[in-house]
Amino acid sequence: MPLAIHNWMRAEPLEATLARIKPLGYDYLEIQGTPADYDTREVRALLKKYDIRCWGSVTLMLGKRNLLAADAGERAASVQYVKDVITLVKELDGTMVSVVPGTVGKIMPGARPEEEWDWAVASMQACYEFAQAAGIQLGIEPINRFETYFVNRGEQAYALAEATGPDCGVCLDIFHMNLEEPDYYTTIAHCGDRLVGFHVADNNRMAPGMGHLDWPRIVEAVKNTGFTGPLSVEFAAPVDRTPANPYPNSVDADPQGLTEEARKFLEDHGSSALTEEFYTMLTRKSAETLLPLL
Repeated sequence: MPLAIHNWMRAEPLEATLARIKPLGYDYLEIQGTPADYDTREVRALLKKYDIRCWGSVTLMLGKRNLLAADAGERAASVQYVKDVITLVKELDGTMVSVVPGTVGKIMPGARPEEEWDWAVASMQACYEFAQAAGIQLGIEPINRFETYFVNRGEQAYALAEATGPDCGVCLDIFHMNLEEPDYYTTIAHCGDRLVGFHVADNNRMAPGMGHLDWPRIVEAVKNTGFTGPLSVEFAAPVDRTPANPYPNSVDADPQGLTEEARKFLEDHGSSALTEEFYTMLTRKSAETLLPLL
């Protein structure tokens, strides 16, 4: 399996990201799910320059983006957003889009369970039809209960994928699984025939190797499913604002190019804008931990 990384964790020009990750052994990028921010012709040229391929993207479900919203207009706008992300990935010759169905940060339901399930299925089916026509795989991603009340475990994502369509997949994230799964090895095996993506960060959401997760066993479990795509690094370093911070120069006090939307997304993940030095260290540590196992 090759190695990929997301680029939503630090606001910087895409070329800075690509120049950092290439010499560290990364082959793929999961591009931030903000289609309006990218000219795909320019991105394609940069990817070619650095010999990096686009693996896919992840939906950033912020604000009123919610595939199971009670308001039909919000659902329709959310479906269109996912379609726009699919188009972004297609134009970059990518493979898959990881879909978080509900709004990140919304932890209380807005309707009866049966209604929300039906809305989620209908929305996912509309996205799925569009993705199938584009040749892009969808993977439903469960995230932890502190970020969403809807789809927290692999079996839930699997059930929604089954209801969506025969080729709809599941994208697992070991950080979230460590919080929610009774046995994440069992979940990896259960989702194996629909596994289309796998995100990695350690139990503390630092870089792999900076917590207590058993990376050799995790990588072996993923390999045993037959999944051959990249492991996608997606750390979101917790920010320590006390004198006990072991990384005192980790927070970028004057970030450039960080939109309010991106700032809120980072804050919702218990993180902040990171300095280039600290971010590069996390990127390097991830590669050093994972590459020998791949």
